[in-house]
Formats: sequence, structure tokens, C-alpha cells
Amino acid sequence: MAKDFFINRIPHNGFNYKEYAEIFEKYVTETDINSLSESDKEHFTYSKLNLQRSQRIDKTYSPSAEIKEAMNAIKKPQLWMLITETWCGDSAQNLPYIAHIAGLNELVNFRIILRDKHPEIMEHYLTNGTKSIPILVAFDEDGNELFKWGPRPKEAVELVQKAKAEGLGKDKFIEQLHLWYGRNRGKAIEKEILELATGV
Repeated sequence: MAKDFFINRIPHNGFNYKEYAEIFEKYVTETDINSLSESDKEHFTYSKLNLQRSQRIDKTYSPSAEIKEAMNAIKKPQLWMLITETWCGDSAQNLPYIAHIAGLNELVNFRIILRDKHPEIMEHYLTNGTKSIPILVAFDEDGNELFKWGPRPKEAVELVQKAKAEGLGKDKFIEQLHLWYGRNRGKAIEKEILELATGV
């Protein structure tokens, strides 16, 4: 049974990737940081770094033959909803790959919604009770959920869990996490999306 937010077409009216990227860049380049609260300044600093990360991936990512084949095998319309925020480092490292993968098949309608503007949607996709993002949810035309992914690749989840178990502070394990993302170059997210898409 389709959830109310799908029936109300909230995901359908989300941003496409081009719109999101333009809003993201405008926010980073035109915001007066002195006009922000302390917490918003922190988010802005993260967003500025994340824009650079996303743009680098956009310029360098080339989908594998395997993911192209899997996406071309989709024969019925799907809607892929991604929940995010610009300040989210995991999103900056994953969203561009997901957007490019979704773009391999015109039957996939890829839409982005902001977590903090849609708590009524986020509450359906908590991770261990937290509002962790990004979260990707795929639906068929009728609003049935096909698969869910997020908030980070399994290997990255294990890296963070291990770092925390070893008592590393947040700054240190975040540094390790982004080093892992840089070295992995989207292989993990592509593999996981491949498995999910072909398992539908």
C-alpha cells in the first residue's frame, strides 16, 4: 500500500539533480556567512566542502558496464526518492553517483527532498532511531517500495563502527571515512545499487 506522502506526490515534486545542484551552488556562493547563526555557520562550512566533493565526483565518475546493463534492464517506470541536506558529508560522497546511475534509464524519475522540510517522510526511514541521511527509496508507479538504501555503504558503516569501538573522536573517524570515500571512488555504492536494482 502506498504511503500518504507518495499519494500526495511529495516525492514527485522534489528537485531533480540539476535543480538541486544549482540550488546547492547558489547557497554556497551567495550566502553571507555573517548573517547566519552559529549552528548555521557550521552547516554552511560543511556545505561549502561538500559542494567541492560533489562537483569532483560529477566530473570524474564513469558508470561501469555492469551498472549500465542493470539499469537498462528496468522496463517499467520507477521513482527514486533521495532524502538529504547539503551539509551532509555522506550525501556529498554518494548522491552524485546515485544521480548519475538513475540517469542511465529515462524510466527512472530521480527526485531529491530535504530531510528537515519533510519530517513526515523522514520518520518512515530512520536508521536505528536516528534521522541519518542520505536515504534512497525506490518505488514502482503505484507507490510500492522496491528497495531502500542508506545512509552509507556497508563498508563505510563498518569503518565507522570500528573507529568508534576503538575510541576515536568524531573528527578522526570522519577524516578516515572521507579518505575511504576518496579511495573507493564509488565502487561500493555502485555495487550495492546494482544488487538492489537487479533484485527487484
